[in-house]
Amino acid sequence: DPETARVAMLAGADFVVGPVVNTDVIRMCKRYGKIVIPGAFTPTEILAAWQSGADVVKVFPATKLGPSFIKDVRGPLPQVRLTPTGGVDISNMGEFLKAGAAFVGVGTAMVNRKLVAEGKWDELAELASAYVAAARAARAS
Repeated sequence: DPETARVAMLAGADFVVGPVVNTDVIRMCKRYGKIVIPGAFTPTEILAAWQSGADVVKVFPATKLGPSFIKDVRGPLPQVRLTPTGGVDISNMGEFLKAGAAFVGVGTAMVNRKLVAEGKWDELAELASAYVAAARAARAS
């Protein structure tokens, strides 16, 4: 909601990511000059988010739609920056990037709860480095 977004920005957040297209949240973020990334599932929702001022539109759940969805949406809407989230991991992120995603959102596949709980920061750093290398390789191909 817009008030939660405002509180987060006043606390120092540089961007706000949301699960759905909420035009009030988008307007609030723009008022504070912050990046806003609302979530969408259909082309209609994606376009509505973009036309409302989204900087990037989060496509969720991306693995239900696949990389071809990103490519298909960007065909008629090449100006819209998309980021797939939900089920994205090191095995499929390259295909999403090659399909035209601006970047990918990775959650528990990279931030392994067990490693966090055990304080295995070196292993988490290695995992993050592997993701960066995979993204660079996908962009280079």
